[in-house]
Amino acid sequence: MSYQTCDESAPAMAPTPARPRSTGHRARLPGLVWALASSQFVSRVGGFVQPFLLLYLSQERHLTLAAAGAVAAAVGAGSIGSLLLGGWLSDRIGRRDTMLIGFVGTALGLVALGAAQTLPAIWAAALGVGLASELFRPASSATIADLPGPRERVRAFGLLFWAANLGFSVSTATGGVLVQNGFQALFWLNALASVVAALIIWGRVPETRRPAPTAPRRALLPVLVRDRLMIAMTVLMVGHFTVFLQAFSTLPLVMAADGMGPATYGALLAGNGLVIVVAQPLAVRLVGGRDRGVVMGVSMLVLGLGFGLCAVVDGAGYVAAMLVWTAGEIGVAVVFGAVFADLAPADLRGGYLGVAAATWGLGSVLGPLLGTAVLDHAGPTALWVACAATGIVLFAAQLAVVPALCRRTNRIDREEIPR
Repeated sequence: MSYQTCDESAPAMAPTPARPRSTGHRARLPGLVWALASSQFVSRVGGFVQPFLLLYLSQERHLTLAAAGAVAAAVGAGSIGSLLLGGWLSDRIGRRDTMLIGFVGTALGLVALGAAQTLPAIWAAALGVGLASELFRPASSATIADLPGPRERVRAFGLLFWAANLGFSVSTATGGVLVQNGFQALFWLNALASVVAALIIWGRVPETRRPAPTAPRRALLPVLVRDRLMIAMTVLMVGHFTVFLQAFSTLPLVMAADGMGPATYGALLAGNGLVIVVAQPLAVRLVGGRDRGVVMGVSMLVLGLGFGLCAVVDGAGYVAAMLVWTAGEIGVAVVFGAVFADLAPADLRGGYLGVAAATWGLGSVLGPLLGTAVLDHAGPTALWVACAATGIVLFAAQLAVVPALCRRTNRIDREEIPR
């Protein structure tokens, strides 16, 4: 199989005026990309709640494992709606306003979640956090997809991923220390970070959505249900994120059962973020010129095998497993946005990217539910073996759709996708 990028010769997604190419190795990214990266960094630096949510619910609120898993699933369920709504809103009211609503709503939801006492109130607040917290993702992706050059989009998506994980590495290390003095500060600091991120968007990010066309706007759903390639890619990504979300659901529980406390788990996640910060720029160069579909498939396999290693390690061995599944995480993340941006018709760009991002939300639901169920009934070894097996299946399925991805991204008239 060829490793040349199958879509390198494809035209830019939107018929925007030609831009002079930089003669240097790196063209300067627009200021709005750096502003998006800054807001992503700030929100992730303060993102203390998600990695420690199950521990908070079980230790501070004394919920059972099943009840805590259900609350975590409520966040995931809300995030599915948030991602779909974020894509739809970014095509209707604009990218900028959608991001502002998301950050402000997240701050309010986090304050409510930290104050909730009863299980119904906790569940409702968790759902609210999920509904607001992911509006940023499809709106920011649509903003980047509005950029005229496909190579510039790849670099911009890479910068957002890098900034998010730089913030994540700081957050998890800091959160592991903060949580030793109680959980409540995590909610307030997370909310404050969301407010600061909103201020960055308010002051630095212009609206990039084009004026509405005079012709009637196409509805998203009828186009999606006829797009078999998009459906296939969506299913594959749900499977991938279901495995990946074990890092935030069952992994801390297994490590705690092995005698490792929250600070150790936080340090492991901080290491994951640090590896991404160091390796992601190198990964962008490494995958350049290679088939993005193949990169995704290999990365899914590596991530599944990385979690599979958790079945045979303990103590410091979790670091080795983390390094493997982090490599798979990086590979998918580097090409994810560009692949789905190329799949999307220009007039439905926000909606398509919202659906693509919603695969994370569905994984956030299935990951805690399936992971805790397997952990409860079959034990940790069965859980990690299932992760490895899923990675193998996803690898084979992703390779099977590579030819269709190449045909799609090489089509001349992108507005004819699909009919």
